[in-house]
Amino acid sequence: MSTPARRRLMRDFKRLQEDPPTGVSGAPTDNNIMIWNAVIFGPHDTPFEDGTFKLTIEFTEEYPNKPPTVRFVSKMFHPNVYADGGICLDILQNRWSPTYDVSAILTSIQSLLSDPNPNSPANSMAAQLYKENRREYEKRVKACVEQSFSLLDEPNPNSPANSLAAQLYQENKREYEKRVATVVEQSWLNFQESHTEDPR
Repeated sequence: MSTPARRRLMRDFKRLQEDPPTGVSGAPTDNNIMIWNAVIFGPHDTPFEDGTFKLTIEFTEEYPNKPPTVRFVSKMFHPNVYADGGICLDILQNRWSPTYDVSAILTSIQSLLSDPNPNSPANSMAAQLYKENRREYEKRVKACVEQSFSLLDEPNPNSPANSLAAQLYQENKREYEKRVATVVEQSWLNFQESHTEDPR
């Protein structure tokens, strides 16, 4: 079934492929264009640098008139991220506009990692540490960064957790980012194989 929301999401994905923003990636899940997987790379010169953070984006048929629900799947320690991964961001709430697309959503969240707003906290502990004890705040963020490497690892009880991703990042960053993009975009390939509706 082709609907305005689904056609718009197809356009969003096409734009994301043709003009990809730096440091973000996203694609529909295997058989549902209304649910997306996404990845945000931690911005440079922030405590989140080197991290690879997974998110889910859930749309309704009211998109783009109403914003999607966006959550971090990866563990996060950030003043504006709730314990369940929900994100306190104005464009996902009272300042949403139908002109925003998936690319704008992901880049806005990436900017939030660079510039938290501790005065509107979703995580009061993170907000307090960000303002009063930056060293402890950054220590906790770094722990999340290390956990985020698990995106690329295959389960292997005989090897240390995150070893593949950590090694790739250190030795061949281009290959690392290529593999992360592949993890996300593989879901789009599966979606195309199982999806029969005409996107026009």
